[in-house]
Amino acid sequence: MATHIIKRHGHEEKFDPRKIYASVYAACRNAHLSEIQSEKIAEAVSMRLTSWMKSKTHVDSSDVFAEVINILREIHPDVAFMYETHRDLS
Repeated sequence: MATHIIKRHGHEEKFDPRKIYASVYAACRNAHLSEIQSEKIAEAVSMRLTSWMKSKTHVDSSDVFAEVINILREIHPDVAFMYETHRDLS
């Protein structure tokens, strides 16, 4: 069964690891990492988050955000800071 994300405004959407990859990649580039470093970190985070979500059917977007931050803090604290402070506030 596919995992669904409960978004901030209450609607649900299917989990898409490409969105995590893209947002982590952007945070890496904003932290002045190379394209190759950014790709490796984004892939690692995306894979770990996908694994973390396998046992869940629904998860709140804030929980996904927190888990990405936890993973990034282990991998690269500067990227974690960029990811956390440049969150889309819309």
